[in-house]
Amino acid sequence: MRYLAAFLLLIAAAQAQPAFRLRSPGGTVSLLVEQDAAGTVRYSLAYRGQPAIRPSALGFRLSKPQVHLDRFDLAGADSSQYDETWTPVWGEVQQIRNHYNELTVRLKDRSAYGIEIRVVFRLFDDGAGFRYEFPEQPGLRHFIVAEELTEFAMSGDHKAFWIPGDYDSNEYLYNITPLSQIEALEAAARERDIAVTAPIGPSAVQTPLTMKSASGLYLTLHEAALINYPAMNLVLDKADLRFRAHLVPDAVGHAAYLQTPARTPWRTLTAGSQAADLLASKLILNLNEPSAIGPADWARPQKFVGMWWEMHIGKADWQLAGGKHGANTANVMRYIDFAAEHGFDGVLVEGWNTGWEDWFGNWKEEVFDFVTPYPDYDIDSLAAYARRKGVRLIMHHETSGSVTNYERRIDTACRYMQRYGMNTVKTGYVGRIIPRGEHHDGQWMVNHYVRTAAKMAEYQIMLDAHEPVRPTGLHRTYPNWMASEAARGSEFHNAPTLGMSPEHTTILPFTRMMGGPMDFTPGFFHLRLNQFDSTRTTRVRTTLAKQLALYVTMYSPLQMVPDLPENYRRYPDAFQFIVEVPVDWADTRILEAEPGDYISIARQEKGGRNWYIGAITDENSRTAVLNLDFLPEGARCEAVIYRDAPDAHWDTRPEAYMIERRRVSRKTRLEIPLAAGGGCAVQLRVE
Repeated sequence: MRYLAAFLLLIAAAQAQPAFRLRSPGGTVSLLVEQDAAGTVRYSLAYRGQPAIRPSALGFRLSKPQVHLDRFDLAGADSSQYDETWTPVWGEVQQIRNHYNELTVRLKDRSAYGIEIRVVFRLFDDGAGFRYEFPEQPGLRHFIVAEELTEFAMSGDHKAFWIPGDYDSNEYLYNITPLSQIEALEAAARERDIAVTAPIGPSAVQTPLTMKSASGLYLTLHEAALINYPAMNLVLDKADLRFRAHLVPDAVGHAAYLQTPARTPWRTLTAGSQAADLLASKLILNLNEPSAIGPADWARPQKFVGMWWEMHIGKADWQLAGGKHGANTANVMRYIDFAAEHGFDGVLVEGWNTGWEDWFGNWKEEVFDFVTPYPDYDIDSLAAYARRKGVRLIMHHETSGSVTNYERRIDTACRYMQRYGMNTVKTGYVGRIIPRGEHHDGQWMVNHYVRTAAKMAEYQIMLDAHEPVRPTGLHRTYPNWMASEAARGSEFHNAPTLGMSPEHTTILPFTRMMGGPMDFTPGFFHLRLNQFDSTRTTRVRTTLAKQLALYVTMYSPLQMVPDLPENYRRYPDAFQFIVEVPVDWADTRILEAEPGDYISIARQEKGGRNWYIGAITDENSRTAVLNLDFLPEGARCEAVIYRDAPDAHWDTRPEAYMIERRRVSRKTRLEIPLAAGGGCAVQLRVE
């Protein structure tokens, strides 16, 4: 519920210039909004008395009308409180509290245009969000944003976990440096395995950007509810450690085309005195609107197998012409049998449709029609076979970046999916975008991703988007938008240049996954990738036990079981954890965490009493300390522990593991050794 709370707003009328102050409901986060004599409006934020963002300017540069919106008169302010508890359709917890104090500052531009802007701040006990609103007003209807002038002045030379700012890709490896040592173009130049990149500049980074101060304050800058606006990158002024927002431009250099009333996404700061506070935060979700698609109980989490990895390791091809076409009827039936045998929900099939032969790199407009299978893929018999087995085929729509083509054909493609009983689609945007000159993360494509989620909802189809803009919590508004890739996922285990570092999965939950679930595709059991090509030197740089743990630490309601069936059959006892681990949760506890080093998470299955734990480490061995005080008082419980063998190592003995069983209670503290690049997975069977 929302109600007025004027007592939360202090107007410092006695000062030479006005200032507005606000605190979060529990008082941990504080905001100061100030105006100087020249009309510049700045905000600053503190967390538990520590500076989080120093005074930072607000504003815009418009190209229509041509005006700098950076000098304002204050037209007033209002404050309110809000407190509700809501139930997500699926997620990491069963209920979420949305509790904040809000301040709306009304500004009037000092130029001859007199444009009115509202800046809305929401303060939670774990951070803050703010956005700009342009109300309907005389003289401003259609307008073009050339540049957003929002600043984020940091309070020190923090340790930062960053990837280069880029208009088209977020598939980079993370770098860990002080802010002052960010060298984004150098980092981008080291990458050779990303299909399309457009790096911005030497000090430009992407959000989510996570930092740790010298005093132990953890901070993440990101955005929420990215709709009808380009994604925000951050450009650092190293002399002042001040970031400036940098919006992805369109083909002619503009950032956003808006019409009043209009509003931007939320600019967000998540803060915590422990790293675990960031992982537990629901701030970004709470800044998104409730479901726009009505009741969505049909959007159900699932595990599925994929006819996908064999193309990455040389066993098969996507295209028919090469002679090793993987998506043939007999091969897909084999995956259907495997899914049915182990109770998995579906089978993702890639390379099933005509058009794969010559599109990559050719920037073609007409590539796929999304309804014509190759002649060796009998869709009628496969759909019927899957239905008899209690399994669904999962559709794959690779657009090849030709988005205009996809939008023309999307309704026909959705009807095709309905005809064959498919209720889930994986979309892909590999390649440069058509319309030519647009970027993956610009306003045009942001609108496309939202239109696609809405369109799929019309047909009750669940969406898994690959190569899209990074998530900003829109899975609350579109609960059928179950997951996205939008980061360096498991396919990069096979990348020949940099591959995937052991620390990568200890960073992603603190960065990319702050905005929403990731289709990372864990679960590999054959970790040296020379199975079908003896010359390959690429490998999965984890242990097998860590691959199990990732099903818990890398949250997604869509979890793929990506390896080949024959590889799982080599280790049936370890595979049992993948069979049993849920993908929807009633509760989540962060047991221990430090970005770039280690993460241990416990989750309780929805609709049951059992708990599951995943613990992972980086390239360093360590001991995971797991306190089980979340278990019910007096409950009898068996722990099934899947852990690294004593001589396991991601490089030398990655597939060495052992399974232990122990009686445990809420008073138990498990201490489990993790190998270098290793992990452990625990099933807690509560009686």
